[in-house]
Amino acid sequence: MNEKQYDVVSIGDANIDLIVAGSDQMPLPGQEVFVQNMLIHIGGGAALFSMALAKMGLKVAFNGVLGSDYYGRFILDEFSELNIDTSYIRQSEENNTGISIAINPEQDRSFITYMGSNAEVRMEDLNENSMRYGRHVHLTGYQGSRNHDAYLQMIKKIKSFGTTISFDVGWDDSGEWYSGIFEIMQEVDIFFLNELEALHYTGCTEIRESINKMSQHAKHLVVKMGSRGAVAVQQHHMVYRSAYTITAVDTTGAGDSFNAGYMYGVLTGHDTGECLQYGNACGALSVSAYGGNTGIPDQAGVEAFIARQAGHIADDWEVIV
Repeated sequence: MNEKQYDVVSIGDANIDLIVAGSDQMPLPGQEVFVQNMLIHIGGGAALFSMALAKMGLKVAFNGVLGSDYYGRFILDEFSELNIDTSYIRQSEENNTGISIAINPEQDRSFITYMGSNAEVRMEDLNENSMRYGRHVHLTGYQGSRNHDAYLQMIKKIKSFGTTISFDVGWDDSGEWYSGIFEIMQEVDIFFLNELEALHYTGCTEIRESINKMSQHAKHLVVKMGSRGAVAVQQHHMVYRSAYTITAVDTTGAGDSFNAGYMYGVLTGHDTGECLQYGNACGALSVSAYGGNTGIPDQAGVEAFIARQAGHIADDWEVIV
């Protein structure tokens, strides 16, 4: 068996997103409110990342936990349709598959979330073989001091397999913003976060200052800034690429789709500027349709989108820092 049989192994959350579109108001007790539509899609950062990469033609395996219920089977079927290897997914005997209800995703989103089986994703319980067989591993689900040591140990073990690692830190809903994250930055190959997360972790008030501080620790840092594009810093070389202009319908999963596009660029040998273009393209296409992954086409579709946008970007830059 070829030990590196997957391009990417994605570790983390998979759940159902129930999207409530066109809701003008929340119901009062005893009241019924009618909305424009309700849609069911797959959600969860690791799942959306995996699906986008699989659509673009990479060989992907998913490592996580699903409930032994209808929604768990639905996610497994959707993964299988995209040729994502599901053999490392554990089925929970305790919890149903997680569900997140997204209300008004086209405006200021509100969420009602049941963690379900995602609460059982623990580094120490995961099947290590999937990580051994991947060229690259993408990690999500960090919770600061609550699981820092487990993540650090797993990262070091993955590195011993000769596997590269990307890491999306995600939003800290505890408000801790644990300083141990700088230790993680030093260990992983590519570190993703968004602008607001960067400001919280560094304590800075200006994003350029925050990036400069993090780049002293991270080997390869990528900061997502939504409609203002993204910045990557590697070996004192800072690259900025503008976002693509597109009408946003649902911003759910835009950051995870960006990560997938960026990693597609990395794993297929593109330079940093091109990786940012792939990331920005996948992020833009993601928000063009309801559901965190629905708007992303295959590799040819993403590249056609980038080609159509050529000449419309005027303020990209690269500097030595």
